[in-house]
Amino acid sequence: MERILERYERYSYAERQLVANDQPQSENWTLEHAKLKARLEVLQKNQRNFMGEDLDGLTIKELQNLEHQLDSALKHIRSRKNQLMYESISELHKKDKALQEQNNTLAKKIKEKEKALAQRAQLEQHGDGMDVTSSVLVPQPLEASNIRSSSQVRGDGGDNEGTPTPTRANAILPPWMLRPTNE
Repeated sequence: MERILERYERYSYAERQLVANDQPQSENWTLEHAKLKARLEVLQKNQRNFMGEDLDGLTIKELQNLEHQLDSALKHIRSRKNQLMYESISELHKKDKALQEQNNTLAKKIKEKEKALAQRAQLEQHGDGMDVTSSVLVPQPLEASNIRSSSQVRGDGGDNEGTPTPTRANAILPPWMLRPTNE
């Protein structure tokens, strides 16, 4: 029904345009207004029909056409809804994967700290007498003095070559790992 009216309006408008070329511009606006008004009425009638109103005057074919239009619109809406849901699900899967990775990283850090605490407790039980907190849990920055020979650490010019004296820099490495170097 709508297509028939649109075709009628097109042909009548095209015919009027041929005739209207000779008429003044004000008549063109009048025709344009009439065309737009007819189009508005058709759209309003279709909207009422889609809403289930004014269906008494429709033929079987028009009702079937209306049903087909409603079905196709419903399919389009459902497909769009499904697409949005799939996108949302994939985004949630990505977030889940990122959170799992973060969780695994945190679990590894916890295991490392527990291992360090267990080593600390074991060393305290054996009574090494070494500062465990500075060597296991909180590594101190290496100073240049623990690379030099023990005589340079002491500052005596290299006259005494013996075991290194314990210093703050040596707290990170056990004494048996420090070897004097002769330069």
